[in-house]
This record gives sequence, C-alpha cells and structure tokens, in this order.
Amino acid sequence: MPVYKYMVVNEAGEKIKSVIHANNENEVLSILRKYNYYPIEIKEIKKKSKIKDLLYINKVKTKDIAIFCRQFYTLLNSGITILTCLDILKSQTENKNLKSSLNQCYEDVQRGMSFSESLKKNNDVFPSLLISMIEVGEVSGNLDIIMNRMATYYEKENKIYTKVKGAMTYPIILSIVSAVVVTFLLAFILPTFVVMFENSGVSLPMPTRLLLNISHIIIEFGYLILIILISILYILKKVMQNRKISYTLDKLKLKIPIVKDIVIKVITSRFSRSLAILVSSGVPLIRSLEIVSSVVGNKFVSDKIQKSKDDVLKGVSLAVPIEKVGIFPPMLVHMIKVGEESGMLDDMLDKTSDFYDDEVDSAFQKMTTLIEPLMIVVMSIIVGFIVLAIILPMFDMINTVSY
Repeated sequence: MPVYKYMVVNEAGEKIKSVIHANNENEVLSILRKYNYYPIEIKEIKKKSKIKDLLYINKVKTKDIAIFCRQFYTLLNSGITILTCLDILKSQTENKNLKSSLNQCYEDVQRGMSFSESLKKNNDVFPSLLISMIEVGEVSGNLDIIMNRMATYYEKENKIYTKVKGAMTYPIILSIVSAVVVTFLLAFILPTFVVMFENSGVSLPMPTRLLLNISHIIIEFGYLILIILISILYILKKVMQNRKISYTLDKLKLKIPIVKDIVIKVITSRFSRSLAILVSSGVPLIRSLEIVSSVVGNKFVSDKIQKSKDDVLKGVSLAVPIEKVGIFPPMLVHMIKVGEESGMLDDMLDKTSDFYDDEVDSAFQKMTTLIEPLMIVVMSIIVGFIVLAIILPMFDMINTVSY
C-alpha cells in the first residue's frame, strides 16, 4: 500500500506532520477531513530504489520485531497505555520502515482504531502471526502476556535465522575472496606473462591457453560481466517471488540430501512453536492451522497444512492429518497424540519445538564443519590450476634454452 506524508492544520490551528498508508490521495483526503484536519500538503513517499530493495536496506527483520515485542511488553507490564507505548517506541526505533509504520499505528490508535486493526494496515511490515495474536490479546485483555510470548517466539526465530546466517557466512566470504583473488590473478598478474610466452616461441599447453582466453574475456568484457551478474541477481529475486516457482523450489528443498534434513527440522521447530503459542492463547485449532500455514516458511508444506484443516473439521485427531503431510518426523506426530489425549497439547508442542531447536543447532554445526574444508579444497584446486598454467610453459621455455 502506498505511503503518503502530509502536513495539516487541526481545529486549534496547530500544524501536524505525519505519514499515512492509503490507496490513493483521495483516500488520504477523506481520512484527514474525517478528523477535521485541514490539509496543506499531501505527497506520496516513493518506494526505495531497486538497488536498495535488492540489498534489503531498511527491511524489517525478525530481530527488529523481537525487540519491538520485548519493549512493548516491558512498557505494558509497567502500566503504560498502548498509545503511550507506541509514542515511546516510534521515537526510539532505528529501522526507518518500522518507525514509519509505528507512526501510522500511533495516528490510527489516537483516532480510536484498535491496535490490531492499525497493524493490519501495515501487514507488509508486521507478520500475520503477530497481528492475529495481538487481536487475541485485545479481546482477552491479556495483551501484555501475549506480547511476552511473542517476544520469546521471535527471539527464538531470530536465533534460528542467526544460525542459518552464521552457517552460510564462512562459505560466502570464502567464495567472494576466491573470486576476487582469481579475478586479480587473471586480470593483472597473468597478462604480465603473456608477452614472455609469445616471444618464447614455445607451444603453450592447454591449461595456459584456456587461462589466457579467460583472462582476455575478463579484461575486455569485465564491466559487461559485472552488469550481467547484477541483472541475473535482480531477475532471480523477481523470479523467486513467483508463487509457482517458489512452490516448486520449496518442494525441491525437501528432496535434496543434507539440505532436506535441516529444512525439515527448521519447519518442524517453527510449526511446533507457532501452534503452541496459538493454542495456549485460546485460538481455535482451525484458525491456528490457518495462521501456522503462513509462517512455516515453505509453500509446499503450507498447502499441506491448509488441507489438513478439512480432516480436523470432520472431528479427526490433529495427529492424523499432520502425519499425512508426509514430511514431519514421527516424534512430532506422537507428541501431538499425547498432547491431545492428555489435554496438554500446547505443552507438548512447546517441548517438541525446544527439542528441534537443539537439533537445528546441531545440524548447522555439522554442515559448517563439512563446508569449511570442502571450500578450502575447491579454492586450492582453482588457485593450483592457475599456478600450474603459468609454470608449465616456463618449464618448456627453460628446456628450450637448455637445448
């Protein structure tokens, strides 16, 4: 939804500046006039440039949401009103997108709108699970408890994200360093040997000829290659937003060895934790499954969970359709059965999520242990090939001189 910044004068003659989410300028005017504001200026805030969007600058991350929930809980638990909480948080939040959304929420709540309704207008920033849980908290009068649970939930989510990021940081950095080193060797070091090779009159071996051709391409078309790479990244980002393609890729992730095990553990952990917090907060099971299906992070599994609602509506035990999904470990199915029979489904799911959190941690440690030596071997082979391609013709030159 577009964002507009505006300057208005209220009935007291005071100038007010703020931002608002609306479909068009006419809708902004309608909202402002409803509250007896006299518009002076209305201007649409243009979206960030494509490069910023590609680099995820100012994106609201899970960590930002976790901090927001924890701070909101602390303020609420101290007896501060929702409006004052928003006023405090919007002034100290560093993320620009989150700050803008909190400004909008503050304006909406000030006009009498409920907190959850104001969040729905900013659903591109606030997760659907958080919005639904805040709505439950408002209805039940336990918003502080809900915010505490959501803070814990997103802190755990951020912990998993940090582990994924940490596991991938080393290979990514090593890949970048390798690419820079190889490019430097081919673009600046190898050309110094070209004249010597040409004047020697020796027949160049195949590795050297191949390397010289690659060096020539990099020197002549380096900028073009860089532009192509950036274009490919941008196109991939757009392609990944296509539901059919992302659905296929998510399904493929569940079949690739090694990756499959980690993905299943992450999905199981997220499913268990999300469903536990919803059930413990009194959200009906059918509605809980709808919400959970949108937060598991895999469209293929999400569709399977959505279909499981039909069986639950017929009165079938939740464990049965969850087993039919076909990707969840037997332990989760058994824990759900025990939870339903004992009336402690939320506790059982919570324990399951804790178990799989540890499993995810262990899996990423193992993956990192495997990736590090593999990357070193690959880098050594590449650099070794370059060195060999340079040394081989030098040996031929020495032999020619000797004879």
